[in-house]
Formats: sequence, C-alpha cells, structure tokens
Amino acid sequence: MNKIVAFFLLLFCGFSQAQELNCTVTVNAQKLQNANQQVFKTLETSLGEFINQTHWTGQTFKQNEKIDCSMFINISSNNSDQFVATIQVLSSRQVYNSTYSSPILNYNDKEFTFTYTEFESLNFNPTSFESNLVSVVSFYSYIILGLDADSFVPMSGKPYFEIAQNIANSAQQSGYKGWMQSEGTQNRYYLINDLLSPTYSEVRQSIFNYHSGLDLMSQDLKESKEKIKIALLNLGKLASSKPNAFLTRVFFDAKSDEIVSIFSGGPSVPISDLIDTLSKISPLNSSKWVQIKY
Repeated sequence: MNKIVAFFLLLFCGFSQAQELNCTVTVNAQKLQNANQQVFKTLETSLGEFINQTHWTGQTFKQNEKIDCSMFINISSNNSDQFVATIQVLSSRQVYNSTYSSPILNYNDKEFTFTYTEFESLNFNPTSFESNLVSVVSFYSYIILGLDADSFVPMSGKPYFEIAQNIANSAQQSGYKGWMQSEGTQNRYYLINDLLSPTYSEVRQSIFNYHSGLDLMSQDLKESKEKIKIALLNLGKLASSKPNAFLTRVFFDAKSDEIVSIFSGGPSVPISDLIDTLSKISPLNSSKWVQIKY
C-alpha cells in the first residue's frame, strides 16, 4: 500500500493496525569496565522488540514500506539500575522509484538518563509517564513518524507530533533532564514545540518540497534539482527572521552531505544564490558548501 494512501486511510478510518518502524537498536557500554555486558544485550533486544512491535499508529505498512531508522545508545556510566547515556536517532525515507534512502533525521540527544532492570517489561502509555527509557524512545518514534509523514504529504505529521508533545508534557514532572524549557534551547522540549509552532512551519513545508524534488529524480534530474534548490532557498526566508533556528540545524544535520552530493553532479543548475543562502542559514556546514562544484 502506498504510504500516502495509507495515511488518508488513517485519517478517515483509523481501524487497521500494524507495526510501522523497522528500527535497529544498538546499546554500547564499552566504556564501562567490569560491567555485566549481558544486561546491555538484553536491553538492546528488548528495546528493538518494543519499538518494532508497538502499534504506534493506525496505518498499515507492508514490510518494504516500514520506516527504516536506528537508535544508538552510548552508555557512559551506571550505578546499579541507574544509567547515564546519549542516544543518536536516525531515520531515512526511500526515494520514489529508486533504491536510494534519503536521511531525514540525524539527531544526537546528550541528556539521556534512565533506570533499567534486566528483563523488565517495557510498556507505552501515551497518557502517562511510565519510565524515562520508554518515554524517550517513544518520543523519538513519533518524531520519526511525523517527519516521514511530512515528507510525503505537507504538514501531515501533526498527529504524530502532537502525541510526542503529550509524551514530553507527561515527562516534565519526572525530574529527568531534556524535557524542560528552562534547560536550554536545544532539547526535546524545543524540538517538539518548534515542530508544532507556526513560526517554523517553513521547515516542515521545505521537508515536503525537498523530498518531492527527490522523487522526481528518476524522471527529470534537472527539474528535481531545481525543486530541491527552491525548497532550500525557502529556508532562507525563515533564517532572515529566525537566524540559527534549532529546527534548521536539525534539518541540515541530516541533509548536508546529501545536498553536496546532489548539486555536485548531473545536469547543472545555477547555484551561486544557493551557496550564498546555505552559507547564511547553516554556517556550521560552510566547509561542506565550498565543496559543491559549480
């Protein structure tokens, strides 16, 4: 079933259920000396089963339509059942009529602490806080679902982002870091609030425009590049009013290498204005933008 069709079936029917994510989970505890590594293998297996077997939405995906993603958890310390870690979340989306998967999310969350006892059950309740381990991976599962939906249908990720926001709101009372507005400007609180804010809707619209351009590559490579260019230039409009926006950085963390590849080969399109815009809205990637060959 086509993902777009499946999405509208969700909106109008909401009956069918199936697993939607194809997630690879890796738990790395090599920094911990004399630790029982079997606990981390059990955790890795349990998280993989939890993410891949949970019915996150009402959509029905065939096996080849599931969203490819991964979560890499790097444990830095632990005390009994208390763990300090980071979690790197990545997802991709297959380009129409090709075998290429385009990265959509590449986000490193450095504020990930949780409790875990080997073989404990992992249960998700969208209306209450069960554990920080479950809340964090569930939160990012819905972020993945929302971004994937936005890439196929403009702004269609909203229902998933709203669930992610509910998870964040429930977790704020837990005392765990990463959920609070007062903790900085680049954490889970700001990620979900910015995704749902009309102020940053241009980022989500650009996600759709960018990927619709990618989907044209098998038909007309030059037109594809022109559409992708327009999507990137539109991000410049946001940068003029919101320079160094968090969501813009999240976008380019996933897309910078791909953008260099797209505009460094194939039929040429004028890109001097694109290079200028990219340098302004994502200066952290300036060393990459100079690699784009005119």
